[in-house]
Amino acid sequence: MSVAMGLGARGKAAITAWDRFWFQPELPHRLAALRIAAGMMLFYTHLVWAVNLTGFLGPDAWIPRGLSRDMHAGSWSFSYLWYVDQPAVLWMLHVAALVVFALLTLGLWTRVVSILALVITLSYCHRLEGSLFGLDQFNTMAAMYLAVGASGGVWSLDSWLRRRRGDGETVPSVSTTIATRLWQIHMCIIYLFGGIGKARGELWWDGFALWYAAANSEYQSVPLTWIIYAPFLMAFLTHLTVFWETFYAATIWRPALRFWTLAIAVLVHLGIAVHLGMITFGLAMIIGNAAFVPLAWFTRWDRRLAGAS
Repeated sequence: MSVAMGLGARGKAAITAWDRFWFQPELPHRLAALRIAAGMMLFYTHLVWAVNLTGFLGPDAWIPRGLSRDMHAGSWSFSYLWYVDQPAVLWMLHVAALVVFALLTLGLWTRVVSILALVITLSYCHRLEGSLFGLDQFNTMAAMYLAVGASGGVWSLDSWLRRRRGDGETVPSVSTTIATRLWQIHMCIIYLFGGIGKARGELWWDGFALWYAAANSEYQSVPLTWIIYAPFLMAFLTHLTVFWETFYAATIWRPALRFWTLAIAVLVHLGIAVHLGMITFGLAMIIGNAAFVPLAWFTRWDRRLAGAS
């Protein structure tokens, strides 16, 4: 009888913890910070397409729109860019997309523009095969979860207008909690498979993977080739990267280990940005890791801003 009661108590505790993890209402400050940072990244990366918009999307695009549509045949993919390639129309749609990303960053009509931002981001990704990288996958992830939660709850024009109308204080919401948890779990999945993939590579076991990345002239910006003269450091950083990625999903949830996990994330992605020239990707992944920064840090910052004003 006591065993059954003990199992029942543990079951109830597990259910309570599950409900608290997913459905305890959360203030929107952390998600709002992610909205501002990810919104600027969305705006910038789509602004870059304007360098040669017709080359990517026009009537003589490197991948014609008909071929792009055929490549997605039989899937649930959709892109409004499959149905237009006239330069004038493309430019109007592109400027409209940039306006949407700007409004998302500023937090005006956030609930609507966050959904539009997701549709736009997916449309560009489904249209631009052969031109996509990890940064585009991050953009899609960010746009998706910003559309789920109340990302315009604070630090936005929406919240400023709400205060002007006297609609009351910012309140926690379940949608913000769900969006944040999905973002966090997605980051864990990214690193878990990244670590497993690296662990399958011989160079990562040998400790030479970092050297091959540093010696690749295609990606060099600030030279890192001096590391060949420090083989112990090179091997240590190589193995540390594999260990950190593989066990990120375990260590990031432990308060005692979270700071060190995030610190390594910042150092790794800053290294990628500075030494391998992938500045936007490095910054995007740092933004992604910000989902694990404690909410109290953002609310404390908000109180300081309120006190200063």
